[in-house]
Amino acid sequence: MQEIISKVHAHMPYHLLPRYLESVLQQKLNLEIYFHHWVLEDLDKIKCLETAKLLAEKGLKVTFHAPFLDLRPAALDDKIRQTSIERIKQVFDLAPYFHPLKIVCHPSFDDRYYVSADDLWLENGVKTWTELIKLAKEYQTTIALENVYEKNPYILRRLFDALSSDKICFCFDTGHFNVFSYEPLNVWLKELGKYLGHLHLHDNFGRLDEHLPVGNGTFPFGKLFQILKKMKVKPTITLEAHNQNSFLQSVNNVKDMKLL
Repeated sequence: MQEIISKVHAHMPYHLLPRYLESVLQQKLNLEIYFHHWVLEDLDKIKCLETAKLLAEKGLKVTFHAPFLDLRPAALDDKIRQTSIERIKQVFDLAPYFHPLKIVCHPSFDDRYYVSADDLWLENGVKTWTELIKLAKEYQTTIALENVYEKNPYILRRLFDALSSDKICFCFDTGHFNVFSYEPLNVWLKELGKYLGHLHLHDNFGRLDEHLPVGNGTFPFGKLFQILKKMKVKPTITLEAHNQNSFLQSVNNVKDMKLL
């Protein structure tokens, strides 16, 4: 079990970290720390630095997940876009403390919202992520843009092609794909495989974003890892469970399915 744990990151909201920190250190859990917007409003940076040092002393690896609720980083309204950038930058400000390998962000494209506005969304997205790529270079980290409501990979492929930076990669979220995608898995990996740098692994039955343990729904994890092996792609991995039992079940299932 520890062999699997050492190869993955565990989803951990920052505000819950004090409650679970002792367990994290004992079990040697690499973390993907999620920062809610309200946490960033009143963050004790001294405590933040102390926590980061404890994780580093244990040799634990960290990734970040930036806030995303209400944010529109490619908004057509420039004031909304700038506000979104300012919120996301608050997470980048913490990079010198934790030295995250990746910072996961939502590009937030939804064709139900940006109706017939793909080109404008893309233009503004390039502006935003180009600005944040400069920070990623400064802090020696990589931005990982995650699929959520995208029905197909094509708009994200256009975004990555336009940005063309080794400081930005694709975060493939299996649960979001399983609920929202209209295109099969092989199409996503064909289009975005060369940009793939991070995985969010969780499961569902294709109707709701339930965040079930890996293997407890209908996502084809065996097929995913077979394709990744053929592509010789080795992304960092987060088991995006929303409670301790689901995380442990995911670890056991990953081991039983011989995915890693």
